[in-house]
Amino acid sequence: MYPENYRYTKEHEWVMVEGETGTVGITDHAQDALGDIVYVDLPKVGTRVEMGKSLGSVESVKAVSDIYAPVSGEVTEINELLATAPEKLNEDPHGAAWLVKIRLSDPAEAAGLLSAADYEAYVGEESSQ
Repeated sequence: MYPENYRYTKEHEWVMVEGETGTVGITDHAQDALGDIVYVDLPKVGTRVEMGKSLGSVESVKAVSDIYAPVSGEVTEINELLATAPEKLNEDPHGAAWLVKIRLSDPAEAAGLLSAADYEAYVGEESSQ
């Protein structure tokens, strides 16, 4: 269910690292918990983000939730699709509905995040509490 080549945070974001670029999104678990997503607020290209700090937010019919940067660096691209079709996050959170691309300032940060198996175990524990 969760792509093996991604790394995950306990705040339910993912990052896929390719060279010096990290593509960031929210997990299927996050979109499911949020419900119908109606708006996505993303940073501008060129914004510097810091691991663990808010980089934007997702608004659903239930609530507004911060999106936390899983890695540090500079935003090089945002997913323009989400400006007109935020519901794509509900349909394809691990694919077409990525949020931002970040030029990594420290590629080693991603190695400290959860693997797919660790994230699935974490979500399972969280759900059973």
